[in-house]
Amino acid sequence: MTTLLWGVLPYVTFALLVAGLVWRHRYDRFGRPARSSQVYESKLLNIASPAFHYGILFVLVGHVVGLFIPESWTDTLGVSEHTYHLFSLYGGTAAGVLTVAGILLLLYRRRANAPVFRATTANDKLMYVVLLAAIVLGMVAELAHASGDGYDYRQSIAPWARGLFALRPDTDLMAGVPVLYQVHAVFGMVLIALVPYTRLVHMFSAPVQYLFRPYVVYRARDPRQLGPRPDKQGGETSRR
Repeated sequence: MTTLLWGVLPYVTFALLVAGLVWRHRYDRFGRPARSSQVYESKLLNIASPAFHYGILFVLVGHVVGLFIPESWTDTLGVSEHTYHLFSLYGGTAAGVLTVAGILLLLYRRRANAPVFRATTANDKLMYVVLLAAIVLGMVAELAHASGDGYDYRQSIAPWARGLFALRPDTDLMAGVPVLYQVHAVFGMVLIALVPYTRLVHMFSAPVQYLFRPYVVYRARDPRQLGPRPDKQGGETSRR
């Protein structure tokens, strides 16, 4: 089971991620952006969406730093284990609370607004469940081991994660990891595997080209100056 969870499942997750991204790019390129429901309701969306997006961004940055920045690097910078633990605890909890608040507001908006609820697919519901579970489990695991310097995952989970990219994962490192962290890691891998097949894939559709394209000039048409458009031949009126 240890080999299956920590030596096989991560690569299955990566394979599903890459295969899904390639499939979406080749056959559903214009379906990658998230389907907007702003036309149905915008007041609550203007609060929930930034809360979720900023929160999940901080969560991702925290995971990248925690898993892929070795402890020796922070020691070189003079950051003690206690300081790192406090920053991880309070910063990670704040980011998690912001993300969860955003998700709950989005879920309330979808349930309370009939047109938005009708536009919610079974795929969306699964995505919300897995996403919420992964984030809440991470917060619970962190808070459950908050006493003292907490659980030092940089001695177990982080080396295991870095070993995956070197194709030499040390699965024994995960054997002694607390159960809450293990469950959080499994849900995290499931979430990563689901990304290309859900609306979360829009994170790979950043409109970078918009930074370099020329401005689009919009001009209002003043009927008082231009007058009505002439009728087309055959008595057909022009469409506006």
